Amino acid sequence: MASVAEKAQAVREDLAEREGVLVAFSGGVDSSVVAALAHDALGDDAVVCTAKSETLPEAELDDAKRVADEIGVRHEIVEFSELDDPDFVTNDDDRCYHCRTMRLGKMFEAAEDLGIPVVCDGTNASDADGGHRPGLQAVEELDAYSPLLAHDIDKEEVRELADTYDLSVADKPSMACLSSRIPTGLEVTEQRLSRVEQAETLLRQWGFSQFRVRDHDGLARIEVGEDELEAALNPDFVAAARERLTELGFDHVTLDLHGYQTGSVSPDEDETVGDGDGAVDDDEPVVEDVFASEYPTAE
Repeated sequence: MASVAEKAQAVREDLAEREGVLVAFSGGVDSSVVAALAHDALGDDAVVCTAKSETLPEAELDDAKRVADEIGVRHEIVEFSELDDPDFVTNDDDRCYHCRTMRLGKMFEAAEDLGIPVVCDGTNASDADGGHRPGLQAVEELDAYSPLLAHDIDKEEVRELADTYDLSVADKPSMACLSSRIPTGLEVTEQRLSRVEQAETLLRQWGFSQFRVRDHDGLARIEVGEDELEAALNPDFVAAARERLTELGFDHVTLDLHGYQTGSVSPDEDETVGDGDGAVDDDEPVVEDVFASEYPTAE
């Protein structure tokens, strides 16, 4: 069996044979490793591209810019709106297919404008588990190239390579797009996406590591990692979360005692393909930092 280093070298040699590649780049660990490998292989003929839309948290776009700088690779940003597609807004079981099709479509448009023949994404070997993966279907239909998948590099090996490159996202928790916080069948709207993003920004500021805020038509269901549940039951946090999330437009604020679970509002949702973020990563949340935080409430 090939070592991680041998697989990585095989990817570099593979990409070096291309005239140029554009990497669909979220700034997550998968696409960041692909970007680093592509930059090694092709230098200035490797470009990364991030698609900015309502479902991409501003903090994630900032991360993408920062990691591209770490790698030293050219970074392009394109803009589009999933909300222009009524099939996406309807939020059925294939929401991720519609989103991925639009997002990757913008990547191919950018690649064509730049004269780049190949679009790569961050799908890894752990993503192709045979489950319902509408996002992966879009990758296949558009004929994007997935070098991590092609060379059998799984999520654990991706993180190992990220460590090798000393990437700051090597241990970054999973972060699916904001629409994954809205239950299947409930329309995706700009209002819902905005209040989810603002609520999760608060949780991040308060020191939580692995979390989601699910929007059940005005009821906020907070999920945090198992190791952070005790912190989420802190009375100061409870009071602050209730007050601040109500201010954001939620009618009710709840804490899910099962903790963080991928796909908990849409059991078949595609939170895994190419930085779509799948299973909970083995991070070590710092509960002490959460208890030490101040939970600001309105005056």
